[in-house]
Amino acid sequence: MASAGGSEAERPHPKPFLIGVSGGTASGKSTVCEKIMELLGQNEVERRQRKVLILSQDSFYKVLTAEQQGKALKGQYNFDHPDAFDNDLMRTTLKNIVEGKTVEVPTYDFVTHSRMADTTVVYPADVVLFEGILVFYNQDIRDMFHLRLFVDTDSDVRLSRRVLRDMKRGRDLEQILTQYTTFVKPAFEEFCLPTKKYADVIIPRGVDNMVAINLIVQHIQDILNGDICKWQRGAVNGHGRTYKRPFSEQAESSSVLAAGKRSHLESSSRPH
Repeated sequence: MASAGGSEAERPHPKPFLIGVSGGTASGKSTVCEKIMELLGQNEVERRQRKVLILSQDSFYKVLTAEQQGKALKGQYNFDHPDAFDNDLMRTTLKNIVEGKTVEVPTYDFVTHSRMADTTVVYPADVVLFEGILVFYNQDIRDMFHLRLFVDTDSDVRLSRRVLRDMKRGRDLEQILTQYTTFVKPAFEEFCLPTKKYADVIIPRGVDNMVAINLIVQHIQDILNGDICKWQRGAVNGHGRTYKRPFSEQAESSSVLAAGKRSHLESSSRPH
């Protein structure tokens, strides 16, 4: 899909730096992404002109059958299982994004549990943040990310946030808690939590950990400024990674976000 304006359509776009952001339900994934956008000043930029953008795995929930729709409205459908997502569409969309193409992303209605007719047009950007509970679950999707972040938040905090969020969506408290104990918590332990090992950077306490957020923002700013040397595609190594990820000397000397190493970013200024 061509952008408006001949010169804009003809101008080649660089392949974006793709960042995966995972974590349990209500861990603060989207809030972390929004804070990154805010600190980079990208949230006030017109959508088509943004250098950094956020996408959510939630946009790729499958279209439900009538039977599944009925279960969903009663809180009896497992939205936290890998099979709840349209992984083929998600994979194709991310592939097109990595190739610098303009794409259309589905719009999902969380009140009716349905995919809406309208789609969101996503224009090429320099950095793309893709957040979701299971973005690291499938290897072929996981390997697309140049950087993987895991937002690690206490389970009690996540539950309280989810209760408040779902009640705002018009759901009954008993239904919310039943769904959590029946589907959400078991799915987190079986499918989401094990993918934490694939993260390059773990962010305890989410957006409250501003030390971690600022370090990541600085790294993205380096990418936008061209201070990070170009990332090169490499053959799949023994760990299943498809990208070689050299960093600048500044990033290496800080011992944070070093290529091939997982960093656990903990703020020393906040008591835990």
